[in-house]
Amino acid sequence: MLARGADANRAAMIKHALSVTRDQDFAQWYQAVISEADMAEESGVRGCMVIRPWGYGIWERIQRLLDDRIRATGHENCYFPLFIPLSYFEKEAEHVDGFAKEMAVVTHHRLIQKDGKLVPDPEAKLEEPLVVRPTSETVIGAAFSRWVQSWRDLPVLINQWANVVRWEMRTRMFLRTAEFLWQEGHTAHASVEEARVETMRMLEVYREFAEECVAMPVIAGEKPENERFPGAVSTYSIEAMMQDGKALQAGTSHFLGTTFSQAQNIRFQNAQGELELAQTTSWGMSTRMIGGLIMTHGDDDGLRVPPRIAPWQVVIVPMLRDQPEDEAIVDYCKSLQAELARLTALGEPVRALLDLKAIKSTNKRWGWIKKGAPIVIEVGGRDVAGGNVSVIRRDRLYREDGKLDSSIQPRADFVLEAAAILESIQQSLFLEASERMRANITTGVTEFDALAALFDERVKFPGWVEVNWAKPSGAELDQVVERLKAHKLTFRNVPNDAAPAEGACLFTGRPAVERILVARSY
Repeated sequence: MLARGADANRAAMIKHALSVTRDQDFAQWYQAVISEADMAEESGVRGCMVIRPWGYGIWERIQRLLDDRIRATGHENCYFPLFIPLSYFEKEAEHVDGFAKEMAVVTHHRLIQKDGKLVPDPEAKLEEPLVVRPTSETVIGAAFSRWVQSWRDLPVLINQWANVVRWEMRTRMFLRTAEFLWQEGHTAHASVEEARVETMRMLEVYREFAEECVAMPVIAGEKPENERFPGAVSTYSIEAMMQDGKALQAGTSHFLGTTFSQAQNIRFQNAQGELELAQTTSWGMSTRMIGGLIMTHGDDDGLRVPPRIAPWQVVIVPMLRDQPEDEAIVDYCKSLQAELARLTALGEPVRALLDLKAIKSTNKRWGWIKKGAPIVIEVGGRDVAGGNVSVIRRDRLYREDGKLDSSIQPRADFVLEAAAILESIQQSLFLEASERMRANITTGVTEFDALAALFDERVKFPGWVEVNWAKPSGAELDQVVERLKAHKLTFRNVPNDAAPAEGACLFTGRPAVERILVARSY
């Protein structure tokens, strides 16, 4: 959000590491963070990216921490093929219609040279086209139909970590790419009640993970009819507010009912000996979470990574000058690294890196600041002589006078406090984002013109609006959606913890039954 008053004066004194600020151009700032923090780069294929080690390290942390939570709920990991027969999709009309425009299709299995160019061999045309996995409900449903015969085989609780391909027209790194990484959970149950409990349980897993690990406050709730996953009976999401006031759907959980069971023939014999269709669910979270991390916590000096998901929580930068004392500085840093590695913070051993790359120490320092390492330690000859370290906390980079906040403190004191500092950084990032979200959700808007004006007047930082609505459906809902589109607005979700609706629906004038969030979104 825009700086005001004393904060604005302080900001004016600071020369930031990035060439563009959030206030100047949020979209360009986002790209600058990705580039300057060595997160990812273009790959040469439109809409696809190379995820660099720091960006992939964050994904590995997300993967590990989320996988632990998924396994703790009784799910097992497995893997399904990248290629899915087209006929699998054709069995479920609504699902295939929802993804048809995004599907990449393989039609040949061999290339030949022709006129000096490689072209598909006409003799190698596949009998049936194969779709490159956009999601796996159909192929996993086919497997479930083989695995499930009796009520004793249920529930089936599986998860896979994979890549998927959706041929997006407008792409942006991490947020919307032609290929991305994710996990997708799929389950089958004997009853509607069990499947709905599973759907909400996994939504809560996502909420806890986002808030506890990524330090990203979210609102969990049900999507309206027009935002449901193709083929779902109900879709639920966690929605996060980015620093430009837009919403990001950070994870989804779907109750699929018998839609895919009917199409894929997932039937079981119940305890009374009768055949029933299984009730299924699916849920997923992707590398889009990294885009959310950037836009939730990044500042005008680059990324800020919450300690729980930082590949390295403490980075030690020795200030070497090609002098005889360099060896003593390196030894001092190595012993400090070993001390830190013996500590436990946030439930795990502290991850400390000693950066010995042959790069000027000030460049290394700013490189790690831009990457968002939670704590950067600088050690020079004077620090070694005095038994000190110079500590930079990434969550509060500058002093009141606008200068870099690099505090010199006894090494022993820092080691004693390091775990607490990491916990403090994790908490401070969450509280900062939470306060921003709370301050920018508007209520009490009762007329559509007032809603539209609110967003049109706040082009740069619009925030969200929570309004009453009567849950229209079908053609009536389509008309409402078109009115919102004219102002670049979308429905996000109906918050699970929203206050009871009172009064009339903003869109239809009928008595309201729910409260729903409206926002601009990614």
